[in-house]
Amino acid sequence: MMGIAWNSHTLEVAYRVLGWSGFFLWSCSFYPQLLLNFFRKSSSVRFQYHLKYGFDQMVPVAANDVAFSTHAVLLTGVLLFQCAIYERGNQSLSKVSIGIISLVWIIVGVCSFISLPTKSWLWLISIFNTMQVILAVIKYIPQAVMNFMRKSTDGFSIGNVLLDFSGGVTNYAQMVAQSIDQNSWVNFSGNIGKVLLSLVSVFFDVLFMCQHYLLYPSKKAASMSPSKQNNRVKEPLIKSPLGSPVPLERV
Repeated sequence: MMGIAWNSHTLEVAYRVLGWSGFFLWSCSFYPQLLLNFFRKSSSVRFQYHLKYGFDQMVPVAANDVAFSTHAVLLTGVLLFQCAIYERGNQSLSKVSIGIISLVWIIVGVCSFISLPTKSWLWLISIFNTMQVILAVIKYIPQAVMNFMRKSTDGFSIGNVLLDFSGGVTNYAQMVAQSIDQNSWVNFSGNIGKVLLSLVSVFFDVLFMCQHYLLYPSKKAASMSPSKQNNRVKEPLIKSPLGSPVPLERV
């Protein structure tokens, strides 16, 4: 069905120009405050941090921390979208996961409500940091247990682990560099969430590497001929309820 046509071409052009102008102006409206904060190097959270740790201490939050958080949220959104649209057989979100997610959002709401009247943003951030560390531990444990139960790491991307481990090490190196430059180690206690999160990541990454390379090394792939390995890669990961393989879309 065709859309209703404009009676006046002039008004149509004006409509589109005004619409995109509004979009452009609204989008640009976010930047002045960001630039002002950047040039003044000031915000209520920054002030609260200095009150707690001293005005001679450098705030241990770098631009790469913000960029990583933004990138992680976007990629996690993509992964959730894939989980929603791709074939997953009889897999579903467990009641335990639903309970944890619900509890997290309840805590976020309650803590935000408590901190709002007094503007205790630093306290709120510390709560979020603690929750992030706890959720990281919860996230890693099922994979470690699954590898142990299966006595195998087949289907598990070791590349992700190696990159994650490297990221954790470089995070520590970055914080050490700042501490040496400032002749102070307050940035470790002042950003304890990042420190603990890196520790948790490095610990489980080392565990996964031990499982993959030492405890349960893959021997089947090494003994297969190239043609069989190619066929193995093309096999469907799951089968339909009727028992027939689920066809994979080839690019």
